[in-house]
Amino acid sequence: MSPFGIVENCLPAVSVVIPCRNERDGIEACLQSLLKQESPPGGFEIIVADGMSDDGTRDILTNLSDEISNVHMVDNPRLITPCGMNAGIAMARGRYIAIMGAHNRYAPDYLVQALQVLEFNQADNVGGTMLCEGESWVQRAIAIAHHSPFSVGGARWHRLQYEGPADTVFGGVYRRTVFEKIGFFDEDLIRNQDDEFNLRLKKAGGTIWQSPRIKSWYRPRGSLLALFRQYQQYGYWKVRVIQKHRLPASIRHLVPGGFLLFLGFLLTLAPWSALAMWGFLGTLSIYALFTVGASLVCAARSEWRFFPILPIVFACYHFGYGIGFLGGIWDFVIRRKGPHTTYTQLTRTSKPSS
Repeated sequence: MSPFGIVENCLPAVSVVIPCRNERDGIEACLQSLLKQESPPGGFEIIVADGMSDDGTRDILTNLSDEISNVHMVDNPRLITPCGMNAGIAMARGRYIAIMGAHNRYAPDYLVQALQVLEFNQADNVGGTMLCEGESWVQRAIAIAHHSPFSVGGARWHRLQYEGPADTVFGGVYRRTVFEKIGFFDEDLIRNQDDEFNLRLKKAGGTIWQSPRIKSWYRPRGSLLALFRQYQQYGYWKVRVIQKHRLPASIRHLVPGGFLLFLGFLLTLAPWSALAMWGFLGTLSIYALFTVGASLVCAARSEWRFFPILPIVFACYHFGYGIGFLGGIWDFVIRRKGPHTTYTQLTRTSKPSS
């Protein structure tokens, strides 16, 4: 028996599951980096759930799976992320299942550290520090804002040095028994499926742990519009998660939508009320002050040349999420629209990935 609690002759100990679609330019580099992982006792396998890619990704995956014995491909005909995750989990043989992304690169000891943290803390799911990195000026600014508590209301998984219990973590390395106990990822959710799964895990009495010993690197969206759309989708599908569980995982999920609703209320009254107009302008001014303040802090910690764009980046996080959240309320709560109604439209452009 190893220090991880793994029977060493039971192969593989860990199943790495990667959902992807149309990742021709990056999937081979991703897999090659994962194959350089320090092997935990019992070894690991890699399962790529491909969303029927049509850009050459499948050819790359087929060749790699033919050449490398522990690389496997499984089809994801429904295209979206949770379906890919579930297809990979269903095929997995490991006692531990690591959900990993095609857009990320991982520290060589990612799996080893994850299993040590998992066993030491007797946790059900562990994750760690996801450091954002960028190439262009805009992408680097987005990466800088990602680690500010102002961007996402202090979410723990955005904090580089946090160690302790968490509501959710990036990716996640799970005990296989978790899926046997509470089921798989919710395939009705185009986004936020990991948040919903971890909420379900916590409600079932499970423990989620975050540690800076578990390191990965991520490239965020490369444009302001892409960032806005990303968080618009997060806000939209968060409503479906709250609707399903009848409570938010955290109060911070309600703040952007509530802020925009309040602004909209004041703006509606403004033509008939000077007080409402001044309230609207005052609220926007206070938000602008906080945004500029957070941008000054971020620029001082990184480089001042990013300061001019950081307020816009923060606004993309907040207004994108808030608009998406209100759209979700309109569709899921007021119109009682089912999640499958928007499935076809969203899967045309959805790329299953982290």
